[in-house]
Amino acid sequence: MQLPDSAGPPGVGVGLRAPHYRQFLETHPAVGWLEVHSDNLLSRSGRDWDVLRSLRRDYPVSLHGVGLGLGSVHGFSPAHLERLRRLVDAVAPFLVSEHLSWGALRDRHLNDLLPLVLDGATLDLLVERVGRVQDALRRQLLVENVSTYVRFRADAMSEAEFLAALVRRSGCAILLDVNNLYVNERNHGEDALAAIAALPRGAVGEIHLGGHLDLGDVVLDHHGAGVAEPVWALYRAALARFGRVPTLVEWDSEVPALAVLLGEADKARAIAATFAPGQAAVFAPSGQGRAVPATHEAVQAAFGAALFDAAQESALASVLVGGGDAQRLARRLAIYRGNLTGGWERALGNAYPVLRTLVGEEFFLALARAYGKACPSVDADLNAFGAGLAGFVAGFAPLGGYPYMADMARLEWALHLSHYAAEAMVLTAAEIARLDPAQLEARPFTLHPACSLYESAWATVGLWLAHQPDGAAFPDAMATPCRGVVVRSGWEARVLALDAAAYAALKRLAAGASFGKALDAAFEVDDAFDVAGQLNSWLANGVFAKA
Repeated sequence: MQLPDSAGPPGVGVGLRAPHYRQFLETHPAVGWLEVHSDNLLSRSGRDWDVLRSLRRDYPVSLHGVGLGLGSVHGFSPAHLERLRRLVDAVAPFLVSEHLSWGALRDRHLNDLLPLVLDGATLDLLVERVGRVQDALRRQLLVENVSTYVRFRADAMSEAEFLAALVRRSGCAILLDVNNLYVNERNHGEDALAAIAALPRGAVGEIHLGGHLDLGDVVLDHHGAGVAEPVWALYRAALARFGRVPTLVEWDSEVPALAVLLGEADKARAIAATFAPGQAAVFAPSGQGRAVPATHEAVQAAFGAALFDAAQESALASVLVGGGDAQRLARRLAIYRGNLTGGWERALGNAYPVLRTLVGEEFFLALARAYGKACPSVDADLNAFGAGLAGFVAGFAPLGGYPYMADMARLEWALHLSHYAAEAMVLTAAEIARLDPAQLEARPFTLHPACSLYESAWATVGLWLAHQPDGAAFPDAMATPCRGVVVRSGWEARVLALDAAAYAALKRLAAGASFGKALDAAFEVDDAFDVAGQLNSWLANGVFAKA
């Protein structure tokens, strides 16, 4: 396998985040390159994908993964790797990276960067996994060192020694996050400068900079602040050893104004300019992976169990450094548990904003935790996490007095799916005008991929509309049946209320019937059905896909 040089164009980039989309699209600020999280783009649809395709014409792009889980004993999904391969082919990024971590058990995805036992058996596993990814992507993979809050007694080498061996045996390169080095220095007493010295020259293809949160007894890698001075010092040390390589400033939470982010990038650029360019080597794989012992599987299973149930923490005490200090252990594992539940809360909050408003913030967070434990994530892409929430809400005893909540969840999930639905050309009024009456009557119409029909025994469409910015009136009574069609325009999914006749017509069309048969269904419900008015509305709102 011939792996391309991963050094890419020199320069400093920033993570592309939603609050900055408009400014990037309108002003194209001067920045070396952009990084996006590949797991948010696996469907290659939706607003994020549309923005990336536009900006890809003007900026080099790197794809940074957080969900492949290279070190998960049970492996990663072949379907996930195939989706990643298609994304890489579509984007043609100059760098592709993942993390030195694990994140999945046999029956669930934990959607976090969890720590590995750093020993020979895990190294064998990573060699095989990295090789599989590089073979599938037909390019070199960069593997990032991670922040951790616990270490294992069975560790036989430092993280830097592990990465150096992984580079030699797999042919990968390293994404060196110097903020993570500092976090681990503080959390475990590790020597960040010694870690830099332990990595081979030419092995580092990219450097990450970011902020952290210092809580005194533990430092969190939260990417929610500017780069701290000790991290800048480590950046200089890394550049002195590895030369000037592509550098990224990460800022993922409490995202600041774009000018603040670009200011951090400017500072990194000024520092990097004083160092010579790095010379990235191409490493030839020299080893193969072997099976991981059952003990490693047991450790990951115990770790996952402790994240779902704090009562299971004691099972980890004997395998973790400092595990005998129950209070320290509980505090460190609480960080990982918070990452897990926080991911659930954000994913569901994004997909179900009206439901969140209806039940209140505190109740919604409790609902998210209950749902996550009962219906764990099974995908690295958390956009898929809430698919079963409507059914869960229907049986959730605390909401038993509000039977319409499940249907509201069903409506919001249809809106969520609409946002990420595939693109397709819409059928226009001009195309309909070219048909004679007989052709129109015999013509079937296909619903656009972003459109779906919805009906409920409750006034959920009206309740949803009442919570939108235009401030529609609240329904007079919830025990009133409603119907609607979910549509999408400008990447915004919304609901159009339908009367019974219009719904009957669209239902027939969705089933493959001709326009004439659909009108028959409408007139059976209402002999005064407004054909022209409804057809114009449907066409104006992009209900039908162009044949």
